[in-house]
Amino acid sequence: MSDVHELKAIRGAITVEADERELVIAAAKELTETLLAENGLSADDVVSAIYTSTVDLTSAFPAMGAREAGLVNTALLCAQEIPVPGSQPRCIRVLVHAYMQAGRPVRHVYLKDAVNLRPDWASAVTGGEKS
Repeated sequence: MSDVHELKAIRGAITVEADERELVIAAAKELTETLLAENGLSADDVVSAIYTSTVDLTSAFPAMGAREAGLVNTALLCAQEIPVPGSQPRCIRVLVHAYMQAGRPVRHVYLKDAVNLRPDWASAVTGGEKS
């Protein structure tokens, strides 16, 4: 096994049942934990993460869920997704920058109704709830 690491960008998304603080935080935590597990990452491997949420999710910052998932010393940023008509409602997206073992493939994570965003990437997920 190689000790050489490369900086990678990993995408993911999850939908939330309703705009309730506990649900938003829980969804962001689930997304973060699944993304880390699917890519064999620890919190120390993560350089930064950018979370976006759709305009219909305003009850909590997704970064709160990321902190609960262990990213306590990681640079996190939350932003609002562009409100494109017809886009996936109640959706949290993430772009994670992390060091991974060189040559290891990235596993993007799309959970719940967010599988519709990238069904080609969502089908690669082996863990977590897919629907």
